[in-house]
Amino acid sequence: MSVLPEPLVGLAKDVLAQCERQGLMLAAAESCTGGLVMACLTAVPGSSSVVDRGFVTYTNEAKIENLGVSKALLAEQGAVSEDVARAMAEGVLRRSRAHIGVAVTGIAGPTGATPEKPVGLVHIAVARKGRTTEHERHVIDGDRDGVRLKAAGIALRMLQRMAGA
Repeated sequence: MSVLPEPLVGLAKDVLAQCERQGLMLAAAESCTGGLVMACLTAVPGSSSVVDRGFVTYTNEAKIENLGVSKALLAEQGAVSEDVARAMAEGVLRRSRAHIGVAVTGIAGPTGATPEKPVGLVHIAVARKGRTTEHERHVIDGDRDGVRLKAAGIALRMLQRMAGA
């Protein structure tokens, strides 16, 4: 029995099946979700045939060291931005054996928000070798757990679309 919501595990199963059919490996870089995307994927038996690795890059230093995100980009845009999400997803591809990489960065709350970057703001990007990186910006209502779970669900749906493309 999974401790994760069944709809998320169901999405993960579909993502894994699509990737397996195409011989694709995937990896993730997560900040505000803290590994929830990878937890959903690895909750599925046999996921090791598709999942390469996950990076929990909560700090700017981790984003720089593990994913090669530019220090200047982080200083200019802040960690919660479209450009950083894209750089994280593309960094996943450079730092792993994956063909598809997803990245999530955001403000789960209840603290850390600014007028320009409210609680619930998330940026999610998916990169696939040979394809244009996709990005979505969402402002999610809810408490910290709700924001994190909904962001993980969005990331899985984006992976599902990219794997099916």
